[in-house]
Amino acid sequence: MRQEAGRVDTRLNSRSPHNLQSSLENPKNALEKSLLMEVVCPIDSQFSQQICLLLEPPSSLQVQEHFDGLITSKQCCGIQVKPSNDYGKGVYADLDFEEGDLVLKDQMLFGVQHSSNKIDCLVCSFCFRFIGSIELQIGRKLYLQGLGNPKDCFDLASSDGSDKEDQLEFQQCSSTSSRNKFQLPTECVESLMHEKLALPRSMKFPLPSAIICPGGCKEVYYCSKSCAQADWDLCHSLLCTGEDSKSLSKKALSKFIEHANETNDIFLLAAKAVCCTILKYRKLKAAYSKEKEKNPISNGFGNHSFALLLKAWKPLSMGYKRRWWDCVALPDDVDTSDETAFRMQIRQLAFESLELLKAAIFDEECSPLFSLEVYGHIIGMFELNNLDLVVASPVEDYFLYIDDLPEAEKKEVDEITRPFLNALGEDYSVCCQGTAFFPIQSCMNHSCCPSAKAFKRDEDRDGQATIIACRPIRKGEEVTISYIDEDLQLEERQALLADYGFRCKCPRCTQEEAKIQ
Repeated sequence: MRQEAGRVDTRLNSRSPHNLQSSLENPKNALEKSLLMEVVCPIDSQFSQQICLLLEPPSSLQVQEHFDGLITSKQCCGIQVKPSNDYGKGVYADLDFEEGDLVLKDQMLFGVQHSSNKIDCLVCSFCFRFIGSIELQIGRKLYLQGLGNPKDCFDLASSDGSDKEDQLEFQQCSSTSSRNKFQLPTECVESLMHEKLALPRSMKFPLPSAIICPGGCKEVYYCSKSCAQADWDLCHSLLCTGEDSKSLSKKALSKFIEHANETNDIFLLAAKAVCCTILKYRKLKAAYSKEKEKNPISNGFGNHSFALLLKAWKPLSMGYKRRWWDCVALPDDVDTSDETAFRMQIRQLAFESLELLKAAIFDEECSPLFSLEVYGHIIGMFELNNLDLVVASPVEDYFLYIDDLPEAEKKEVDEITRPFLNALGEDYSVCCQGTAFFPIQSCMNHSCCPSAKAFKRDEDRDGQATIIACRPIRKGEEVTISYIDEDLQLEERQALLADYGFRCKCPRCTQEEAKIQ
């Protein structure tokens, strides 16, 4: 499904796993190996009853109450999430919308920037706004492209300009860009990167200063202390590799992150979901223990621990789920005869990721979260529901502004900015790209003649999902979006939608099927 973002056109729900194919072997060879080495996760059998309760779909009343509260807290006016006869639940208009009206701005529950995009764009790791300055964005990108080794990067906490001290310790971030065609002097690039060289008119495009991670990992940065603290409290305290990390093993955590970057960064989202649930559980447990001290209860804590875990899990329980290896789209270069082997490889890959994560953050009281069944369903939820995370680049805005200056002014400014634009090449406009799960938007059902679409306006400068009406929507009507390219023919559309587990019966499909019959 396409998502338009300013001048950027991307996929709304990319079903081809990021970096996945390069990590998989020949399906036939994999099948032979898998027959010899069956994947067994002991937690699946040990906690089977608890796992069933975690994965049990919520009732219609629970769904209604949860989303009524969520919509109220987010102040999302004009929509409701209600049970749907055909698809479980859906989003409905609570007032009339005209074409082009904003239907929803939805804050993500979890999001991640693609590792391959981290050289091109420096953004807040919580809200995904661009940070630093135009000079830092351009200089850092040119510097990292010229290094050859993306691990040797510029450190935002340093300012003295020395090569070794001025390196940003991103893990396994590889550029989507080819090395710049027009080389600039190293001193020039470093001066720009350290903001010692100011570009003309760049102050018209101010960006928030980069705030370092509270745990000191130098792998994530933020636009504000509030975003840094929010991310730390949500999940990053367990996923930080810095000195103040709350993980069991920073070495094991680094291995998990490296594996995710080399295979599929959807594992990073799954880790965020697990960490968030663990941290919520610990807060609920602490509050329960404090209350118990004030009002002693005869029952022991053990009778309530799983109930607290279920409560911590509640936001994730609302998302539609299937096992990842059952719902991931079959790549074009994998023959249908090899589908079984392909899906067994996907399951094996998820198990490898889970084992690495378990070594890094395992919490015995939250053991069911580390079952392959739960982990597979979390990843499958993201696979089926995620929206492309897209934020337009201020660097592109800057160069377009320069290009639109009156000719007399442009000539003088262009003499300074042109070498940098030439060095960046066609990649000057690369936007922030990633994937994210949005709780309300994910409730929107598909139609091949949708009433709304994901569209980033010029003023939308963070990672929130922006849903715009693409035709008039009347009060009480369901708000639908397209999960795929709706310009495709009927058979192609239905084949793609089969991966989502349903056959589309929208008015367009019904009419086209009637013509064929």
